[in-house]
Amino acid sequence: MLVHLQAEDMTFERSLSHIVPLFFENVKTSFGPEENENADIVIALTAEDDGRSIHASAVMHIRAGGMRQAEHSRTPDDVAGHEERRRNYKQALCFVLLDVLQQETGIVQPWGILTGIRPTKLLHERMRKGVDRETAYRELRADYLISDEKIALMERIVDQQLSALPDLYDLRNEVSIYIGIPFCPTKCAYCTFPAYDINGRQGSVSGFLGGLHHEIREIGNWLRQHQISITTIYFGGGTPTSITAEEMDDLYAAMYEYFPNVNDVREITVEAGRPDTITPEKLAVLRKWGIDRISINPQSYIQETLELIGRHHTVRETIEKFELARASGMNNINMDLIIGLPGEGEAEFAYTLAETAKLMPESLTVHTLSFKRASEMTQHRGEAKYKVAGREEINRMMEQAVKWTEKYGYVPYYLYRQKNILGNLENVGYAKPGIESLYNIVIIEEMQTIIGLGCGASSKWVDPHTGAIGRLANPKEPKAYNDTYLHYTEAKIEALNKLFRIGHS
Repeated sequence: MLVHLQAEDMTFERSLSHIVPLFFENVKTSFGPEENENADIVIALTAEDDGRSIHASAVMHIRAGGMRQAEHSRTPDDVAGHEERRRNYKQALCFVLLDVLQQETGIVQPWGILTGIRPTKLLHERMRKGVDRETAYRELRADYLISDEKIALMERIVDQQLSALPDLYDLRNEVSIYIGIPFCPTKCAYCTFPAYDINGRQGSVSGFLGGLHHEIREIGNWLRQHQISITTIYFGGGTPTSITAEEMDDLYAAMYEYFPNVNDVREITVEAGRPDTITPEKLAVLRKWGIDRISINPQSYIQETLELIGRHHTVRETIEKFELARASGMNNINMDLIIGLPGEGEAEFAYTLAETAKLMPESLTVHTLSFKRASEMTQHRGEAKYKVAGREEINRMMEQAVKWTEKYGYVPYYLYRQKNILGNLENVGYAKPGIESLYNIVIIEEMQTIIGLGCGASSKWVDPHTGAIGRLANPKEPKAYNDTYLHYTEAKIEALNKLFRIGHS
């Protein structure tokens, strides 16, 4: 299907174009002032600001026959400046576009016009400014058309985050560290993370680790010299437990040697997401260095699904490795599940939840499948083997997850959304109260600088004074990383000097 948005003002093309895929699968969107004769649906958008109020309208013409119309007016505050009036102008256009699409499809979007990935950040921003909750909720409804149900979810999550991190709003003078290990036993069909076959030809593991040790040493020395504390450390990837036990041991030794006051770091997490990478020797290394928060990710307890999506481990292996980790002293284990994997419906997801209940991890992240542009699954989405459940069934599966977590005493503590996510839903992290992942909170809410080390790691700079955000990404490919880690280490140190006003008047 082709939907054409006909508008004279091209300023808000991106925001408007993101709304259309919320209603249609496999849709293409064009944008421009002229009508597109090849489009199945043409939506003419107009808006006018007369200095007092903003009036927008949408007229939808359907090639097969039919028309829909919507209008919206809003009056900004008398003191609203140019940027605030432009924001109201954009929202008016988004409102009428959402309206005609909801009329045509009968689908009501609980997140309204919101297509950003961090909804709870909107509530945090208002609370930091001292806005009372009733006013904040009213603004969220008025500005984004978010449903009461989703606002209530946002409130629960924000409250849980502030319970887990009472000083969340005061963490900008600290940093967290993300360390990317880009290797996996195999690559999953839905994955777009930097993840390379550890036995492949994409670059030397030892060469990569040499570069990573250099970054750890130089960044650690800088943090120590300038007395910058570390809040959390997170080893991700890829699968960090793909490397050998000896390589893990050397890496954690370097972490303790060069990072300042590692014993005071509030949380260290190592993803062990692929059960086929977990061994008694690797668990012993984790315990040696006091690391007890790991992630063991089944994604599904249906063996046929695991084989289809490229996870070369068995359901039984997931259970055995979880029990092995428990026996070795791991008392903070996260598990990831995915709603909407190919071939799975309510019955299969109910089975996965029932199997999870037998293990009772401390935290559980429930993802809704997203068709990421570069994944194998997206490239072959039309094939029968990658057929996924429809919108209504996906919503019922999410409701299953909500009821299951309530039954077993898990509380939601972070939330994020993705483009092309099934059912326009969300990914939600649940945990037993008091065992929330602090790293997940600070990175999703963008409350402090995250320094990314390793292949594919992205640094996110949060200015301690203004909250302004900048980014710097390391190369994704191991060979490119091996060739350039010296440059990127220097670039990070330069960025940190600017961020913390070091050597600048």
